[in-house]
Amino acid sequence: MKVILAITGASGVPIGMRLAKALRKEQLSIVVSENAKKVIKYEVGDVKKFLAELSKYGRLYDEAEIDAPPASGSSLFDAMVVCPCSMKTLSAIASGYCHNLITRSADVMLKEGRRLILVPRETPLNAIHLENMLKLSRIGVVILPASPAFYHRPKKVEDMVDFIVGKILDSLRVENHLYKRWN
Repeated sequence: MKVILAITGASGVPIGMRLAKALRKEQLSIVVSENAKKVIKYEVGDVKKFLAELSKYGRLYDEAEIDAPPASGSSLFDAMVVCPCSMKTLSAIASGYCHNLITRSADVMLKEGRRLILVPRETPLNAIHLENMLKLSRIGVVILPASPAFYHRPKKVEDMVDFIVGKILDSLRVENHLYKRWN
């Protein structure tokens, strides 16, 4: 499967890294926004080390590379996941504002009728956030908030991250055993 993973400037970049690792067997293209790099610095520390690790799992692109393969429908990507998805990016996608490789790639997914999954990590949500999510959901975008469950009794943060990544993989229809399923 050909998948685009975009990491934007919302809190939760470790979820994006874990997802990249889980998708390492797929043909993965990864786009990291400039704002994501700022968040990486706060949440992880070493941006260069994070990006080097990320590049082990797929081809890395800068958000300014608007001529990269994910920007074209003829590249035949199967799906795109924006994880974490900032409200800025979600809003741009909802309004068709294709100002960088991330939003252009999402626009391509929409126009080509391919799977687009947005993983917002924001709380609380205001009416504008909710209206944008509803607008996108109505046209087939999967809105998959980074909301961990507790029925599987997570013991550490990584267990909660794996739950969210497992749900994303489920939505991509990629078999996984990252969390204990509800009986």
